[in-house]
Amino acid sequence: MKEKQDKEGYFRERYIRKNMKEYRRDFKGDPPHIIEKVLQLFNGDRAAKYLKGKYPDAHSITSDKALYNYATELKKRYLKNALPFGRAAFKKQGDMVTNALGTHTFRMQGKTRKHDLAINSDLLRAPEPLLKALVVHELAHFKEKDHNKAFYQLCCHMEPQYHQLELDLRIFSVLVGEGKNPY
Repeated sequence: MKEKQDKEGYFRERYIRKNMKEYRRDFKGDPPHIIEKVLQLFNGDRAAKYLKGKYPDAHSITSDKALYNYATELKKRYLKNALPFGRAAFKKQGDMVTNALGTHTFRMQGKTRKHDLAINSDLLRAPEPLLKALVVHELAHFKEKDHNKAFYQLCCHMEPQYHQLELDLRIFSVLVGEGKNPY
C-alpha cells in the first residue's frame, strides 16, 4: 500500500514539474495539491469556465475616478489612520504575466506624503472580487512595505477570502497573458 502511494506521489510530482514550466512564475509558491488543481484547469482549458462560473460578470469600475472612489472607500473602512491617499489609476504596465498587476508608490506633495495606486489596465475587464483583492493588496502596502505575515494578516482583515481571490487573480492573469480574457 505504502509503495503504491509513493509511486503515485512520485508520478504526481513529476507531472507537476513537467507541466509547471509554463506557469512557474505564477504558482511557484503554492502547495503541490493546489498547483495540481490549477494545472488541471489549464490543461483541460477549463480555467476560463471556472472563473466565469465563480464570477459571472466583470466589474463596472471603468474610470480612474471610479477606481479612486472605490479604493478610497476601502481605505476609509480599514485604514483610517494611514497617510493620505493621492491618486488611483488604471495604467498599462506591460503584460500581466511578467509585470506587476498593480503598484503602490509614495510621493511628496508639499510637506505631505501621499500614496498612489496604479492598477494594470487589463483589470478593466475583470470580476469585482479580483479587482478588490488587488486593491486590498496595494492598500496593505500603506502600512506594511514587505510581503510578511503582518501584511497578509492585514489583507485578510480587509478581505477574508483574500488568499482564494489572489489565486483566482493569478489564474485570470495567465488567461489574459494568453489572450483569453473571459470577460
